[in-house]
Amino acid sequence: MKLLYFAWVRERIGRSEEDVDPPAELASVADLVDWLATSRGGGYAAAFADRDRLRAAVDQRFVAMDSAIDGAREIAIFPPVTGG
Repeated sequence: MKLLYFAWVRERIGRSEEDVDPPAELASVADLVDWLATSRGGGYAAAFADRDRLRAAVDQRFVAMDSAIDGAREIAIFPPVTGG
């Protein structure tokens, strides 16, 4: 599964993307974020500390954080998008 990070999420983690093989028991985007924050610590913990400030897309479709990740090829995690 490819993970993509944008804006300050990318800056805190220190990378824009990575390939991961998460444990099979992770069911949702929120589970994935929790797993990354606790298993990798450091920048991941800082980037994912305030889950209310995160948005996600699974296979290029905006989703809620409780959305399923089973079968996902790509998950993007980013702060809320604002326009001007």
